[in-house]
Amino acid sequence: MKMDTRVKPGYGDRGSRYRHQPIMKPLAPISSPARVVLGISFFVLFVAGWSFATFGGFVSKTFLANPVTMIEDGWFLLTKQGFLFDIGMTIWRVVGGFVLAALVAVPLGILMGAYKPVEAFLEPFVSFARYLPASAFIPLLILWAGIGELQKLLVIFIGSVFQLVLMVAVAVGSVRRDLVEASLTLGAKDDGVLRRVLIPSAAPEIAEILRLVLGWAWTYVIVAELIGSSSGIGHMIIDSQALLATGQIIFGIIVIGIIGLISDYVFKAINKRLFPWSII
Repeated sequence: MKMDTRVKPGYGDRGSRYRHQPIMKPLAPISSPARVVLGISFFVLFVAGWSFATFGGFVSKTFLANPVTMIEDGWFLLTKQGFLFDIGMTIWRVVGGFVLAALVAVPLGILMGAYKPVEAFLEPFVSFARYLPASAFIPLLILWAGIGELQKLLVIFIGSVFQLVLMVAVAVGSVRRDLVEASLTLGAKDDGVLRRVLIPSAAPEIAEILRLVLGWAWTYVIVAELIGSSSGIGHMIIDSQALLATGQIIFGIIVIGIIGLISDYVFKAINKRLFPWSII
């Protein structure tokens, strides 16, 4: 009688099976603590590399301040130079210009996504306009609106509105066709399909689009503040460049990143609360 010398699955090969198991799998979720640790780890490595390059003398202070100098310069800006006011002005400009863009873009995008004649009428111009750099309009906007707040709001508006319109239209137009057909079969009118099917189905994606484009709005406001501005983070950065104060420049950039990161997480939390059925 021959003995079965084959290794049964789950016993003899268990160690080798676990030993060859990959650390990462495509689209495999990770726990929240692991996500936090990995996220913080990158910042730690980044600051370590920055410190090594500056404290080690590999990069001149004229071109790149070290982390300690950056913190000292930032504290000087906050306590002596009224930088909190500049931060507040920049936030106001971003929020104001972005809200104006959203109020115009979201309804237009919904109409473009829902009704093909509207899409055929508007899409060529929107597709053309979204490639125009907002910074190129600054000279014209200064002529039209001066160098006050309206000019800066318009830069953010132009930079955001056309992107939003097209992305919202794509989100609404991508709603599952069977949902629309089922609602029509059940007797829904055209406006009912729009209000009860298209908008609720696309709402989570529209909220995610707003979150993404808000990040782009921050780039536009800094460009607007670099020219003809007497306040704001961009104004501080251009003044610091004239003084070769790289610590202040880096501090301003980091402040923008921190505010953007906070707004991003706030947006995500609000989206999860408003749209619990979404996987976003």
